Amino acid sequence: MLSKKFGITVQTKRLKKSSNKQVSFYLKYSSSVLRALKKPLFQKFLRWMLRKENIDEDTVADVQIRVFPFRKKNDRGLAGKCNVKNGEIHIYPKRLESCRKLMHEGGKDKFLSCVKRRARTALIHELLHLKYANDEEKVRNLTRKYSSIFARAQKNRT
Repeated sequence: MLSKKFGITVQTKRLKKSSNKQVSFYLKYSSSVLRALKKPLFQKFLRWMLRKENIDEDTVADVQIRVFPFRKKNDRGLAGKCNVKNGEIHIYPKRLESCRKLMHEGGKDKFLSCVKRRARTALIHELLHLKYANDEEKVRNLTRKYSSIFARAQKNRT
């Protein structure tokens, strides 16, 4: 079962550099992401998607929800990363500035909805990289396809 491979990971170096307020915010953020990714409806969807794409669930060794954002060299944030060789997937939060802006514009409910959708989309994207490691365009197209399928399924349940 994929959900048993999920966990929250904190880099101690970043932890020491961050304020208590930042740590508290990001811990709540990562906990929300973890709950969203472990929801039974989403887990059922992932199992279906993996079967449809012929991706063996055992190729996923670990899914780590990182507490702090990852900033690429071009200063842009990263939503997720996949190490195809060892089956490790990392899901990263948005940067604090982006979170504040989103919270200010849409309120807490819209912010949480965005955070969860971003994490689900990132996980779908990285899982697809297990099969299509070097075909970013195909992964992006399939990510859009599967994300919209899940969004419709979720909408139909409410």
